[in-house]
Amino acid sequence: MNNQTINQPNNSGGNPSIYISSDKCTGCTLCVGSCPFNAIEIQGKKAVVNEKCTLCGICESSCKPGAIKVERPEPSNKPDISAYTGVWVYAELRDGSPIGSAYELLGAGRSLADSLGVPLSAALLGSNLRQPAKSLIEYGADNVYVIDDDNLELFNDESYADVFVRLIEKFKPEIILISATTYGRSLAPRVSSRLNTGLTADCTSLDIDPDTRCLRQTRPAFGGNLMATIICPDRRPQMSTVRPKVMKALEPDGKRKGKIIKPGIPVTKATKIEVLEVVNTLTDAVNLSEADIIVSGGRGIGDPKNFVLLEELAHLLGGAVGASRAAVDAGWIDYSHQVGQTGKTVGPKIYIACGISGAIQHQAGMSSSDIIVAINKDPEAPIFQLATYGIVGDVLAVVPEMIKQLKSV
Repeated sequence: MNNQTINQPNNSGGNPSIYISSDKCTGCTLCVGSCPFNAIEIQGKKAVVNEKCTLCGICESSCKPGAIKVERPEPSNKPDISAYTGVWVYAELRDGSPIGSAYELLGAGRSLADSLGVPLSAALLGSNLRQPAKSLIEYGADNVYVIDDDNLELFNDESYADVFVRLIEKFKPEIILISATTYGRSLAPRVSSRLNTGLTADCTSLDIDPDTRCLRQTRPAFGGNLMATIICPDRRPQMSTVRPKVMKALEPDGKRKGKIIKPGIPVTKATKIEVLEVVNTLTDAVNLSEADIIVSGGRGIGDPKNFVLLEELAHLLGGAVGASRAAVDAGWIDYSHQVGQTGKTVGPKIYIACGISGAIQHQAGMSSSDIIVAINKDPEAPIFQLATYGIVGDVLAVVPEMIKQLKSV
């Protein structure tokens, strides 16, 4: 018997190891193809692991003969997570009211809380919060933890993170959901770092593992080419930022009852950063992340002047104008309109892609749209593989006809 064993040092008190049994290995190469790090080779018709191995464990699940085994000892400093319970949603405010994605998180959180048999709560930080707290209960929260202080009137990373961490340490929720907005993406990593727990960013799907009761957090990976499901089994709380428009809000119920709790957490007044005012810019006016209808243009529209057509179509439909990265990089339209992996992630009811080829980076930002209409004169454009409805034709002929038909209604 000639088995291979590789160990890697670990700061948690034990060394994880990978074992390959030469008796069971058939040299089938399934593990070679599955390894994202090119860490497995076939030598003498047997699998051999090289120094590139990270002990990720993907090869173990792909090995049908069962020749590969990854063992991870229990960490010696594993924290006690038994005291953590409940699902929390951070209810982000805009102009004194919860944003739409806060209600979407309550819809997702309600399902998770019901699966675990625990309460669903919302954390509300700001100033003059009586009405927002009531609306969160109407949309599914059992409890609303309110920190109402004039010093929280404007969002500040430092003070908000400090207050939120104190809330979490006091009440110990097991799951925390935060919208993947500009504010949410700034707040979440500060909080998770302070709490020494994991954070999964830009999730598009959430559910509960029935066996371990862990939160399964699914997000696009490798430019949207695959979906990764991530768990945080050893730390609490389990934290996720969730892309807006990928979850569904519940219908509000004005008769729903819940508790409004005011814990009296002190608010830090002396911060290194002082927010003087919030200025609404073009980015806020476009508001792509919350638009129900988006008309997007790419290099296929031929000329930046042709965005006027898309703006007219969007106006008639009550929607917003988006763009591909190619159009933005060409200087045809402002970055605030960009949809995609390096722009905004959107999930409207209708997404109309005009002259957009549909590169994987663009698809990563709009693939969760309910209905996708693609207009492109290239019948082989990748966008047609994703589209609900496809129109093979010149954008400059199709869009004016759509405008004409809408005006005649």
